[in-house]
Amino acid sequence: MFKGITGNVFILGLVSFFTDVSSEMIYPLLPLFLTGLLGAGPAFLGAIEGVAESTASLLKLFSGIVSDRVRRRKRLVLAGYSISALMRPLIGSATSPLAVLLIRTGDRVGKGIRTSPRDALIADSVDPSLRGKAYGFHRSMDHAGALVGPLLATFLLAYVVKDLRQLFWLAGIPGLIAVLLIVWKVTEAERSPLPKTGLRLGALPPGRLRRYLLVLFLFTLGNSSDAFLLLKAGAVGTPSYRLPLLWAFFHLVKMVSSMPFGALSDRIGRRAVIVAGWCVYSLSYLGFGVARSEWQIWLLFAVYGLFFGLTEGAEKAFLADMAQPGERGAAFGWYNFAVGAGALPASLLFGGIWQLEGAVAPFLFGASLAAVAAVLLLLLIPPTPATGKERL
Repeated sequence: MFKGITGNVFILGLVSFFTDVSSEMIYPLLPLFLTGLLGAGPAFLGAIEGVAESTASLLKLFSGIVSDRVRRRKRLVLAGYSISALMRPLIGSATSPLAVLLIRTGDRVGKGIRTSPRDALIADSVDPSLRGKAYGFHRSMDHAGALVGPLLATFLLAYVVKDLRQLFWLAGIPGLIAVLLIVWKVTEAERSPLPKTGLRLGALPPGRLRRYLLVLFLFTLGNSSDAFLLLKAGAVGTPSYRLPLLWAFFHLVKMVSSMPFGALSDRIGRRAVIVAGWCVYSLSYLGFGVARSEWQIWLLFAVYGLFFGLTEGAEKAFLADMAQPGERGAAFGWYNFAVGAGALPASLLFGGIWQLEGAVAPFLFGASLAAVAAVLLLLLIPPTPATGKERL
């Protein structure tokens, strides 16, 4: 099952697991902490997430380009995870909404620094024919952490700690474990760095890699925040106490499906699996648009979770196949920037359409963009040769 998962890939998977345990012990409770204890409103919560994620998107691009020009990507990965591990538990000491904004932004600065170099290091550390499996494994570990984190937080609040601040401080422990794993176990992959000049932040990669990023950006414009899906779940009558269980179930599907579908992309081709995933997304969004009962929502979350399993590993492996070895960091920087840059307008569009046209129209919009993106991917981007002949 784990054939081809190298030491670096395995350890970076554990790093993501412990980091997500730490993050998800805090993140689901952050709105309650802000509005209940610190007196912030929903608008300020939106501002915090908007500033934090925008900062991370820009830094992912910059750090990816820089990582191609340094000999040790590990240093950037370590710096990014260390910043997040130090900043995240400080929320336990926050006494104002502004302090949470600064701490949350610092956490996302760390994410922006580490993500693209880490993705490039995974590509450097695994055989090209097994990249899909490697990225699928990494995403599975990430989702496992996202599943364990809220459950651990629930247990600690029920039996160990008395308030949210104590819980937030405890969330620093798995973050520290992640940092120590990088220091002790992650090794640098052999490669020749590019010259340390000419970062060219404004230059998109050429050829099919550029076309792939543009199609991906188009798809992302229809891929709004999953918070709208929870809103839909509540609208059809799902009780509030079952929403965390629904969310945990969603992460379980993503965790179980990511590695098998990533490995499938190694056998039948990345493009085929990505197109299948985007079609699953389109169908699930059509379903969310017309869903009228709770059992339908649970079924749709299962289908929607398969979309993540199909695409998260395959999309990154497809990018690594197309990028030149010396420019993988920059390629992942642009990939992460395209996804991050499309996320904010996607949610604004979705929310605006919902408000103006009702709850069905925005899901139809997202489904339509996904279908168009799938067709364009087939028409504009040929399959990569790294995984052999494609069957689609």
